[in-house]
Amino acid sequence: MTLVILSGLLVGILFGFALQRGRFCMNSAIRDSILLKDTTLLKSVGVAVLVSMAGFAIMAMANFIKMNPTPFFWGANLVGSFIFGIGMVLAGGCASGITYRVGEGMTGALSALIGLSAAATLTAMGFLKPIKDALQTSTKIMVGEANPTLANIFGLPPYATALAIAVIVAIIWFILARNNPDEGEVKSNASLSNRIFKKGWGWFATGIVIGLINMLAFYFSSLAGRSYPLAITSGWIGIVKVGMSVPEAKLGWDAWLVIGIIIGALIAALIAGEFKIRWPGWGMIGQTFVGGLLMGFGAVTSGGCNVTHILSGLPQLGIGSLVGAIAIVLGAWLTAYLIFVRPQSA
Repeated sequence: MTLVILSGLLVGILFGFALQRGRFCMNSAIRDSILLKDTTLLKSVGVAVLVSMAGFAIMAMANFIKMNPTPFFWGANLVGSFIFGIGMVLAGGCASGITYRVGEGMTGALSALIGLSAAATLTAMGFLKPIKDALQTSTKIMVGEANPTLANIFGLPPYATALAIAVIVAIIWFILARNNPDEGEVKSNASLSNRIFKKGWGWFATGIVIGLINMLAFYFSSLAGRSYPLAITSGWIGIVKVGMSVPEAKLGWDAWLVIGIIIGALIAALIAGEFKIRWPGWGMIGQTFVGGLLMGFGAVTSGGCNVTHILSGLPQLGIGSLVGAIAIVLGAWLTAYLIFVRPQSA
């Protein structure tokens, strides 16, 4: 039990600190790519995925972890993740984004988090559960007794395939970046301490650090008997169950992880002088709450939120996570277009 608490909290604090200093939010990354034509945060997500992909493969080959890709139920992945993408834009942050921003004092993020936790719990064990079950069971596809991955559907060695994909993509990215000088980050003359604790992190450093934390999460989570890297929604469901005194409910590794994220983000914000209680008004509180509700339903229906699918599932080459990731992006892009881009054009 001590291992579960301490390791979950430790990884959560590190993750929350990195999220806050790197302003790492997949909603911002996906939304800004269509709204501002800015792919800075999207590149950070890409680096984190590549680091995780190579790291997971090496750790699996060394028997430190066992790959555990998410199930592939195409209907649930498509519907759930698309709804999650819509909710993400309305909430103003992804699952990890709204979690770490609570540590910064943002009440809008807290409203979204309450909505996510409530809807996720109702979908996992409440009146929304039959909808989720119907979508999942009627569209589930497996390869033998295993969840489909880009490796096993083609009969390829899983770890070598993941490592090869990570290396090939990294090489192609490096070559393209050399031909585009603006791809680099702005150099800073600030001290190392200021760059870590005071200045905002660049996209490349943020991606590297989050990828390494994801590897650490997979290892410690496996020691605690959970065997999956970073995830958000399941942790909040666990906390709600304990709060509701559900029989035999207890705070698992992922619950301590999300608690740690808030603590880590709070520490980072206080050190950088960025903590401030922010009230966006009742209208925005209502919007973020509705966004959170959609995120909670979508995440549980799809078998994971943006962190579960994009940050932790894609590196394991899971087909369910690949479909889920695409649907999240499409839902977020459509909503960003309708809410931001189209009105500006008009």
